[in-house]
Amino acid sequence: MKRLTLAALLGVTVALSSLFTAAALGSGDGGIGQTVDQFLGKIGLRNSDTDIPKAGRTASGADLQKINEVYRLIKENYLEDVADEKLIDGAINGMLNALEDPYSVYMDPTSTKEFNDSIHSSFEGIGAEVTLDNGKVTIVSPFKGSPAEKAGLRPKDQILKVDGNSLEGLDLYQAVLKIRGPKGSSAKMEVLRPGVKDPLVVEVVRDEIPIETVYSETIERDGMKLGKLEITQFATETADHFKQELEKLEAQKIDGLLVDLRGNPGGLLPAVVDMAQLLVPDEGVILQVEDPNGNRELIKSSSTKKKPYPITVLIDKGSASASEILAGALQENGYTLVGQHSFGKGTVQNTVPLGDDSQLKMTIAKWLTPSGKWINNDGIEPNVKVEQPAYFEAAPIHLEENKTLQFDQNGEEVRNLQVIMSGLGFPTGRSDGYFDEKTATAVKAFQKLNSLPTSGQVDGQTAKAMQEALLNKMKEPENDLQLQAAIQTITKQVKK
Repeated sequence: MKRLTLAALLGVTVALSSLFTAAALGSGDGGIGQTVDQFLGKIGLRNSDTDIPKAGRTASGADLQKINEVYRLIKENYLEDVADEKLIDGAINGMLNALEDPYSVYMDPTSTKEFNDSIHSSFEGIGAEVTLDNGKVTIVSPFKGSPAEKAGLRPKDQILKVDGNSLEGLDLYQAVLKIRGPKGSSAKMEVLRPGVKDPLVVEVVRDEIPIETVYSETIERDGMKLGKLEITQFATETADHFKQELEKLEAQKIDGLLVDLRGNPGGLLPAVVDMAQLLVPDEGVILQVEDPNGNRELIKSSSTKKKPYPITVLIDKGSASASEILAGALQENGYTLVGQHSFGKGTVQNTVPLGDDSQLKMTIAKWLTPSGKWINNDGIEPNVKVEQPAYFEAAPIHLEENKTLQFDQNGEEVRNLQVIMSGLGFPTGRSDGYFDEKTATAVKAFQKLNSLPTSGQVDGQTAKAMQEALLNKMKEPENDLQLQAAIQTITKQVKK
């Protein structure tokens, strides 16, 4: 399956109030102890390999003459005036599209500035990463606590329309322009979810999304203290923060460590390499990088000792790119992965300035797991497979003004309601999308418990209360089956 992809964090920077993008796995910014030049040298690529091409590596004079002739003909004879910038940008994008490479993209000066800002500061938007998958704008992963997550968007959801405007036929930048917007504004999205017949309608209220990427906590279980580090993406400061939080946990004498990479769409390559250095033992291989000529370089850990505690890693279908590097490195160095099959992104990009504040993000290499496996499009299989409860995949109930879900209706919205009701402990006895008497009885029971009018119909007030109750239930650790399986796995390892 071919993917035309651009990792685009949907939002607007606080300073610019405009779109920004971020690399799915870029080496265009350094983490602790690593710069781009150092890393390129480590994988056998020179700076000149990613500079603007020099003489001897350019198109022939005849080819350039053809391009210039087309440009001249358009400027002199086309029916309407066309801006020079539009033609030049179009020519660049045409060359990149000819590569049929999902991750090589051109960023104009505005997008370049927003790209650079995005990995250093907070931003406003829906808080999700998207890709163009077979022409469909597809969610890679919503960020933790983001409006996208709260609205119920899930990995692999396809966004068909935004505020009634179809995204069909748009490139990813054009589609993102439809989705972006300032804090407080809302976007009504028509979404197609895998396994669901009819499109869902999801309303997202944009908000400020801080770039906080490391969350730390301890979990007490059976007399053991477990540390848990959740990594939401790999940004500029992530490796530093990870190291600091890991040291705090180790100072508490933890018996085991959970690393949660679920919903992490990736980020900066040097950051994940720096983090892997802290966990991969015995100078083990973190990853292999293969250059355009097929030459491979092994990136190894500098750690000589294994951690004195077991490590278990959580992944899901929203774990992509740099997340998969860390997951693959730990799995192949003897640690356990728990959760779902990961996204599958196995290439490396570098950003190259083009001299006018624009830049090219171009694939320069592929990365492989320590054993040499290329996971692109395939992802990583966890050692322990665990699916979340069905209600984790449910969409928020969206109702048009003065509309309700009620007896004798049939369709996807009712089926989704039945999944939600069962998840909240009000079983409907069916999940086929028909609103029968038992479904109405379940709705009445929920309304009574929440001091709502007991009509047996789902109006806007009831739908909102259901969504709040569902989110609260999903936040409870005991309902997170993947987390519970990871805890069970690691406690068994501690006892050995």
